[in-house]
Amino acid sequence: MPLRDDFLIREDIVFLNHGSFGACPKPVFAEYQAWQLELERQPVEFLLRRRKELIPNARKEIAEYLSVLDDEVVFVTNATYGLSAALRSMPLAAGDQILTTNHEYGAVDRLMETVVKRTGADIVRHQIRLPYESDEAFVEDFFTSATVKTKVILMSHITSPTALIFPVREVCQRAREMGILTVIDGAHAPGQIPLDLADIGADVYSGNFHKWLCSPKGSAFLHVRPELQEMVEPLVISHGCRDGAGFIERHEWLGTKDIAAYLSVPAAIAYQRQRNWQSVGRECHQLAADLQAQLCDRYDLQPLSINQFAQMVAIPLPDCDTGAVKDRLYEEYRIEVPVGRFEERCAMRVSVQAYNTKEELQILVKALEEILH
Repeated sequence: MPLRDDFLIREDIVFLNHGSFGACPKPVFAEYQAWQLELERQPVEFLLRRRKELIPNARKEIAEYLSVLDDEVVFVTNATYGLSAALRSMPLAAGDQILTTNHEYGAVDRLMETVVKRTGADIVRHQIRLPYESDEAFVEDFFTSATVKTKVILMSHITSPTALIFPVREVCQRAREMGILTVIDGAHAPGQIPLDLADIGADVYSGNFHKWLCSPKGSAFLHVRPELQEMVEPLVISHGCRDGAGFIERHEWLGTKDIAAYLSVPAAIAYQRQRNWQSVGRECHQLAADLQAQLCDRYDLQPLSINQFAQMVAIPLPDCDTGAVKDRLYEEYRIEVPVGRFEERCAMRVSVQAYNTKEELQILVKALEEILH
């Protein structure tokens, strides 16, 4: 730490927005390009013959990484696709309810809105109390919004707007006791926090590899419990969708696709294991926590949480024109970081990755002092 030389991030940018699209280390990117070259050398050989062995082998490695059986997980391009396939397949009807939170990703909000328009179901958005108190308080408060009409719970593992880690294991356990299906958006989880899907027990969990696991863009997964796999249909109908086809066959071949990103995920897993990534994550978390403490003290603001985050943290800012602040940070100081509003709060979501330094975070602090004076 830091591992700046391992990454392709431009030297003239203070890049504090790993959470949006990730960043791929040089060794993993080289693996990705090598697979792309193999594809182009003989596309028919690669996609119609070798794929039948290469994808299952890669799938076994991601299944081991996620602590599930390899017939319970399939590669998808991103978590949005996985969640869309799952939620659009749910047997919802008029009067049913999807219980969610007010911290969900915008695209997932659009997904829920599309599904309820088609089915006649309703969305119940539980307002999460801030600052975050405890996992126990979260679960008890959240389930006050569950009713006999609640058929599905959809929530983030790590939220996009606020970077909070929700206690999804406890939520899934309570939901199963109540006969409610659980769909977990794990877009930010793999590579940022330890992930044991068998222990979490979600009915559906979809997450990205290309964010915090640092694999190439367009690599993600969809996990579905065996008893629900027949229900979940792919969004694209292709050769695998035939009578008697199983979960993997229906979802694995969706027409012509460059599968190099999928095949490179094992290299990303190996890269992080070789570099003791849990230790890297702890150092990044500490930098994020120190930055939050410094800025909240500087502007006399209460944090959303003291420790309910990992390497990504949403830090409150004084009331300001968030769009103008974001633009000035980038245009004048070359700092890439999202700034926006959540509910009535102005906030900045800072991602701290292995290539970031304490000195870079202090550049951000100084820039904010000049902009928000």
